[in-house]
Amino acid sequence: MGDDILSSIRGRLGEENYKKLRKIRNKRLYDFVVTYIELMNPRSIFVCSDSDLDRDYIRKRAIERKEEIPLKTPGHTLHFDGYYDQARDKKNTKFLVSKGMDLGPNINQIDREIGEREIHEIMKNIMKGHEMYILFLSLGPTNSEFTIPCVQITDSPYVAHSEQILYRTAYDEFVKLGEGADFFRFVHSEGELDENFVSKNIEKRRIYIDTEENIVYSTNTQYGGNTIGLKKPAFRLAINKGANEGWLTEHMFIMGVSGPNNRITYLLGAYPSMCGKTSTAMVVGERIVGDDIAMIRNIDGEARAVNTEKGIFGILEGINEKTNPILWKALNSKGEIIFSNVLLTEDGDVFWNGKSEKIPERGRNHSGEWFLGKRDKDGNKIPPSHKNARCTLELSLLENLDPRYNDPDGVPVGGIIYGGRDPDTSVPVEESFNWVHGIITKGASLESETTAATLGKEGVRKFQPMAILDFLSIPIGRYIKHNINFGENLKKKPKIFGVNYFLKDKEGNYLNDILDKKVWLKWMELRIHNDVSGIKTPTGIIPAYEDLKRLFKEVLNKDYSKDDYIEQFTVRVPENLRKIDRIVEIYKDKVPDTPDILFKILEKQKSRLIEAREKFGDYINPFEL
Repeated sequence: MGDDILSSIRGRLGEENYKKLRKIRNKRLYDFVVTYIELMNPRSIFVCSDSDLDRDYIRKRAIERKEEIPLKTPGHTLHFDGYYDQARDKKNTKFLVSKGMDLGPNINQIDREIGEREIHEIMKNIMKGHEMYILFLSLGPTNSEFTIPCVQITDSPYVAHSEQILYRTAYDEFVKLGEGADFFRFVHSEGELDENFVSKNIEKRRIYIDTEENIVYSTNTQYGGNTIGLKKPAFRLAINKGANEGWLTEHMFIMGVSGPNNRITYLLGAYPSMCGKTSTAMVVGERIVGDDIAMIRNIDGEARAVNTEKGIFGILEGINEKTNPILWKALNSKGEIIFSNVLLTEDGDVFWNGKSEKIPERGRNHSGEWFLGKRDKDGNKIPPSHKNARCTLELSLLENLDPRYNDPDGVPVGGIIYGGRDPDTSVPVEESFNWVHGIITKGASLESETTAATLGKEGVRKFQPMAILDFLSIPIGRYIKHNINFGENLKKKPKIFGVNYFLKDKEGNYLNDILDKKVWLKWMELRIHNDVSGIKTPTGIIPAYEDLKRLFKEVLNKDYSKDDYIEQFTVRVPENLRKIDRIVEIYKDKVPDTPDILFKILEKQKSRLIEAREKFGDYINPFEL
């Protein structure tokens, strides 16, 4: 029966592509491929196996189709998205839900029948004149308990090329699994392109997600966050799958932090976009396993984690030899790298905002031909590079890649960090009292100022539980319960920390230097092994001054004064109380399935803050505790 389905499009596939698909004995795969070939009507089809020849074909097509521009450094290319297609489109990202199903008021959703009808109408003949690419990839290492096979259909060679860089190939995995393959499916079309080879009909930009069928549709967009199926679209599918099966998928980096006697401790960290997540994962002297998404399983009572990816889709804004020397070195070396939405200079190089070079006077960027002082139709100055400009590269290009980054058994999780942009409330680093306290006060209560990574106004304080709200595919309350239960079932629970790199003084100056995070990481590593003590505050455990003074000297060769310590680690009671009130109000008004434990934990924290204020005042010097 499966062969009959595939035979119906044998002529369209061509003999070589037909044989590649037929080698995978999976009727569900055949149904999927045939359905969308017939619906989207491509001019031609290319099935990508794991061979170097097939991978090279897609790279060449990206350049031939002018979706990528070769740069002067071998292996480097540049891609432009449309001027208004530069970030995740939250408004048009929706979950398809069956009648009677409700994901809650914080998750964008649409009736399944209406959504499917709309997206299929948009997709009808959308690939006419285009080549379709069919790729087989894996979330997580192959041959692993963590492996999730995936199929990507796209007509953008840039998207296909990006996925080859970011994810492990899995054609051979599909062949091996045959009918037993349980896989995610992704269908993308960039739609009609304009004279600049960018998506033209962005009013029909849609990203529709079906967690019941594990399929994602994406149309009329090229920006990676909307189109690279295994990135944030797959993240949403995996969150739902993990919740149903008892494991976690989180918006977290994975890194190894070195400790005494050559000890390596693995830390995971969840930060909203442009909040220091990638730069933390790449701190000099430490090891990176992944910078964005982690899958975490309970294996014999221990939390173990893998990176879903093998590459980085990283933000370039502010990257230079000082802020991120490891990534800087990779970006200035030979190797396969796609730059997106940066400035193409007249000498065939690229410039991005914050690069340690003089700003060129002219070039080409996402707005077309560019010059200093250029403004858009609304009168806004156009910077040389978009704030959300990106680089796509394999982790293997980084000199601090951890040897275990592809370990099919994952790495043991020693600690979990939650961080965001908070100008006035949280201290730079703080340990929670226990797992539940950490999940609720550091994770579920996370707030962060908005950035250029999403469409909309910047600098607005937003509720961002676990830095995952934009990607949740299950109700928030259920997600919090799932996190609590996961930890409670572990024999050895990771410690949970909160960090804040963006605390400011009254004049608006940052109280943290950009490299201070190296010290916070070392302190957390020592705390995980109980090698240093801490000071208990109403909101958690903070470092003792003498420990930080020593670490600043050892790690950064920098003197750390008592005045700096007091300014950074003062307990700001009024701000903390206001935050608790904001968070409680959100959960009471907008999260109907909030677990009672959240309100109990926050009420206890509020009581501790009020009691401390009565004894010490509104702003508590850490030396008084």
